[in-house]
Amino acid sequence: MECKSLYIKSLNKEKLSFEEGLFLYENAPLSELMFLANELRKKFKPERKVGWIIDRNINITNGCFVQCKFCNFHRKINDSEVFITSISEYKEKINELFFLGGNQILLQGGLHPNLNLKFYCNLFENLKNLFPNLKLHALGPAEIIHLTKIENLSICKVLEFLIESGLDSLPGAGAEILNDRVRKIISPAKCTAAEWSAVMHEAHRLNLPTSATMMFGHIETFAERIEHLILLRDLQEKKPKYSKGFITFVLWTFQGENTVLQQQFSDSLQKVSASEYLRMVSISRVLLNNIENIQTSWLTVGKEIAQLSLYAGANDFGSIMIEENVVKSAGANYSFDASEIQKAICEAGFLPQQRNQKYEFI
Repeated sequence: MECKSLYIKSLNKEKLSFEEGLFLYENAPLSELMFLANELRKKFKPERKVGWIIDRNINITNGCFVQCKFCNFHRKINDSEVFITSISEYKEKINELFFLGGNQILLQGGLHPNLNLKFYCNLFENLKNLFPNLKLHALGPAEIIHLTKIENLSICKVLEFLIESGLDSLPGAGAEILNDRVRKIISPAKCTAAEWSAVMHEAHRLNLPTSATMMFGHIETFAERIEHLILLRDLQEKKPKYSKGFITFVLWTFQGENTVLQQQFSDSLQKVSASEYLRMVSISRVLLNNIENIQTSWLTVGKEIAQLSLYAGANDFGSIMIEENVVKSAGANYSFDASEIQKAICEAGFLPQQRNQKYEFI
């Protein structure tokens, strides 16, 4: 096996195997891998436009029984600091979002055992009645699996109820690394890789737009990262022709400040360098040859590395994130407003283009 033949195979839009992907990741010079990813990006996105969006993360609750080892945001259910966001708080936050030019919220939170399907359906309906133009990018596979167990319903039925109540798209949250060895260590009470995949398969069958994610740089191996990407590509391959499937792939680095995971694995946790992040973005573009958009994570790697990512296969700068609590609670401290995110894209030599969650340019 040698890199040059794999470059040619990839440029011809042929599917690389797990072994080929891992070989490239471990052996290709970064400059060559970035060049390859950039050429593939041009095949997907020949124009030099880079997407960005104004949206807001609103946490439904911080009460969560899962207690993932990488999350500082959650609180035990009976903790005095547990909150459930009220309708008046939603109204205030969403009014501010609309004032700033956005119309979408990323609505997530902990897996609270007392919040059932009726709660979420009523919440979505109330928000859509109050704000008819609001787009709900909400919950995720972990929440969907949680609701199937509470209600004793199928994944399909839960999704159908939520869509009927106003759900517009499903985030790829809770993926972390889609390998059960890893998941049993970092989030043993969360859905398995197979359950995560089953939710996305049903969402694609229902033509519900979704995103795919990866949080890397903790206890996973290089092989497990590649396994994650191959799983996503294979899932996308199975989607019906009428379905949008995974509209985008987002990858970010583990933020470990004061987390249980950092404390338990302080001697063995990886530290992702700038070059390794760029290598990971590049191999994602190479392997995910059926997912159109790749979003860089300025929130976790900063402006300069995010800009370089645009030459490593990424074509989207993500959201200005009016409000983000989970990743920031573990040490991420970068921030952008609308003018700054556009300036960063221009500085990198690209044209900023505001978009919606379906990656349609506004």
